[in-house]
Amino acid sequence: MTIRHLDRLLTPGSVAVFGASDRIGSVGATVWRNLRAGRFAGPVYAVNPKHSTLDGVAVYATAGQLPAAPDLALLCTPAHTVAPLVAELGALGTRAVVIVTAGLTPAQKQAALDAAKPHLMRLLGPNCIGVLSPHIGLNASFAHTDALPGELAFVSQSGALVTAVLDWARSRDIGLSHLVSLGDHCDVDFGDLLDHLASDARTRSILLYVESVESPRKFMSAARAAARNKPVIVVKAGRFGNGVRAAASHTGALAGSDIVYDAAIRRAGMLRVDTLQELFTAAETLARFRGNRSETLTIMTNGGGAGVMAADAAARAGVTLAEPDGPLLERLNAALPANWSHANPVDIIGDAPVDRYTATLSTLLADPAAGAVLFIHAPTAIVRSDDIARACLPLIRAGEPRVMSAWLGDGAVAQARQLFEQAGVPDYPTPEEAVRAFAMLQTYRRNQETLIEAPSASENPAPDVVSASRQLDAALGEGRAWLGEHEAKAVLQAYGVPVVSTLAVAASADAVLAAARELGYPVALKIVSRDITHKSDVGGVRLDLHDAASLARAVDEILAAVRAARPDARIDGFTVQPMVRWPHAQEVIVGASIDSVFGPVILCGQGGTAVEVTADSAVALPPLNRSLARELVSRTRVSRLLAGYRDHPPARLDALYDVLIAVSQMLADLPHLAELDINPLYVDETGAIALDARIRVSSEPVAGAERFAILPYPSQWVRTQAWNGRTITVRPIRPEDEAQHRRFLEKLDPEDVRMRIFQTRRELPHSELARLTQIDYDREMALIAEASDAQGMLETLGVARTVSDPDRIEAEFAIIVRSDLKGGGLGTLLLDRLVEHARSRGIGRLVGIVLRENTPMLKLARSLGFEPDPAEPPGSGLRRVVKVLG
Repeated sequence: MTIRHLDRLLTPGSVAVFGASDRIGSVGATVWRNLRAGRFAGPVYAVNPKHSTLDGVAVYATAGQLPAAPDLALLCTPAHTVAPLVAELGALGTRAVVIVTAGLTPAQKQAALDAAKPHLMRLLGPNCIGVLSPHIGLNASFAHTDALPGELAFVSQSGALVTAVLDWARSRDIGLSHLVSLGDHCDVDFGDLLDHLASDARTRSILLYVESVESPRKFMSAARAAARNKPVIVVKAGRFGNGVRAAASHTGALAGSDIVYDAAIRRAGMLRVDTLQELFTAAETLARFRGNRSETLTIMTNGGGAGVMAADAAARAGVTLAEPDGPLLERLNAALPANWSHANPVDIIGDAPVDRYTATLSTLLADPAAGAVLFIHAPTAIVRSDDIARACLPLIRAGEPRVMSAWLGDGAVAQARQLFEQAGVPDYPTPEEAVRAFAMLQTYRRNQETLIEAPSASENPAPDVVSASRQLDAALGEGRAWLGEHEAKAVLQAYGVPVVSTLAVAASADAVLAAARELGYPVALKIVSRDITHKSDVGGVRLDLHDAASLARAVDEILAAVRAARPDARIDGFTVQPMVRWPHAQEVIVGASIDSVFGPVILCGQGGTAVEVTADSAVALPPLNRSLARELVSRTRVSRLLAGYRDHPPARLDALYDVLIAVSQMLADLPHLAELDINPLYVDETGAIALDARIRVSSEPVAGAERFAILPYPSQWVRTQAWNGRTITVRPIRPEDEAQHRRFLEKLDPEDVRMRIFQTRRELPHSELARLTQIDYDREMALIAEASDAQGMLETLGVARTVSDPDRIEAEFAIIVRSDLKGGGLGTLLLDRLVEHARSRGIGRLVGIVLRENTPMLKLARSLGFEPDPAEPPGSGLRRVVKVLG
């Protein structure tokens, strides 16, 4: 279950407290007191067989004696009573329960879940603080204080953090729409609440304190959907825990759990921060300054020291300061005294009168190249701070949000700070905090852009999955955990990854020399041992061998070194490969491993034997396309070397992106792939080539598309067939289809568009087209019919789409066929496929909302078994048609 009955939890009409008491210090007494002290207007019931009245209110001995079933029940009773109470309340009609009680055993928690399931009842907790919804005066918690009403929702796994945030927010007059303590979250979790809060009109931003995620795909689907609607900001605990661990492969060692959480948060378009202070700073910044798109910052200050502090903070945070050009410098020279800084920070000098502030600010705001403006003011005896604020505010209000402020001090600037805050200007207590807020905004914007970027297709050929699987199956059949180097390279070749030629030979000098004669000198020689994964660590590698004599010596040296370092290791032979001469190449590592929470992950960074030491790596969740691969590479330091320097031309990055996409596809296709290292992968201006690779396999499936946290492209729904004398393909839409989809919409007749979306607009901005093409295949489907036109270009002929609720109770469908192709049966074909897909996903019923005048669509729906909804309100211009699939 996900959003079912969460309205009863967060906005109940009535509440009952089981275990309500007058015993000072008890949980039941605190919950009852908080509930009674709030402004909640609905009925409130106390249940406790030991009391007849509490605070002059009648107390009921059992749930059965209540005058009505409460929407929400709070359980503050012993652990053994929880499951029976859940069953009794479910039978009465209660649909939401907060289990405040701590100490439930796993069996008791499961019993509570089993009791709730027949009634589709939602359970929050156990061992939780409770829930607060200040806009209805609900304090259903044992927190020490109430919350102010506002527009920020806070969801936390830590009860201590709930009370800390309450105290912190109230002291700063920060209001909350909802505050939810998850506790041990046996039922209601982050995914559920993200889905609900994403469409909650009272919630402007969602704040999360996360310790762990237990349903990663649900979490990612909900987070991606919520982040498209409103800012979602995350504090994730455990950043410096056991993230880095020993592992057999470099990738396994580097892809620690915390950086995978980082990758998941980024991929979902959310923002991660480190502290509660940053959590609220980010929320306030995104609320007031999200519309700012500046990439650079100009610092305007009346104090040189404050400006230097801000510039230092910018350097630490990676914020670029705008460089004033000649025309801007001339205009600033006209407004400022001769001794101003003539640079950024723009120091207007401490004796600045009001008109110097306004002249400088108006000059900066008139030049888009100045970017965002950080307005810093320290109080002086020359002019009142509030006079400066009043004079500057009309300039700030006149345009787009570009000004952030830091009024330094306390009482002397309090009124000025209040004037700016009331006008919606984001204000910060220090220059450093303002710069950090700007850096957060840039990070958030990059994460959001990843959500709506139109990717380009990979150049990879279709993989030879059978050949790759054969290599893994051979190792599994022999009980080996690791593929040999030649086997690993065969897997890469099956997925289109270029590899250096490699010959595997027996552990004899004669065989090695024969292989070198076949390949040609110079060559590299490497040990092959099922017991050794890092060959160079035990002296098992020799490079640049130019002749037979040096090669023969290398055989003896490697055998001696390996036997000394690993006398227990079995030596299976050697590999011989030609030396690769790519003078401009950068060594890159590309890898894959399985995270314990989010499943398959992909790594990229600087390669070589010292990858752990250089610590230059970034990870991402699959599936990847070109845009996501580009974003992954951009987060590495080696990306700056790949961009070119001195006599090194820029590398052909598309080749690296295609390797990453190939690894993503391997993880989807090969369920037994547990770890992969391609290290080093040479990348230069000509392309990419893998010099070495290792693959670990697992006897149990650990990868595969169904184990991805984000469901990959469902290629099993791609079908080619004949239709009306043409060969068409019906397939799920891809993010890469944005341009093709735009051309399809532009060819539609306005009347057909009106029948489909109840308005005549055909031109959609990039953000809306991205939403139509970058879908969550776990909750949505858009099947397109496409064919080649007369010029051989693919064109979309029709689209059928479903969007399901998170519970998969029902999905709404919609179909549109190109105007000149109507009446040919394409709509029937698409809707029939859509029904088949919805049924395979376990959706209970398919629903369509159709204009009453759209008789062709109503006729089509009837022909496929859709029936009018008897509960449809009369007098509406719309018809609701339903097909039960279960």
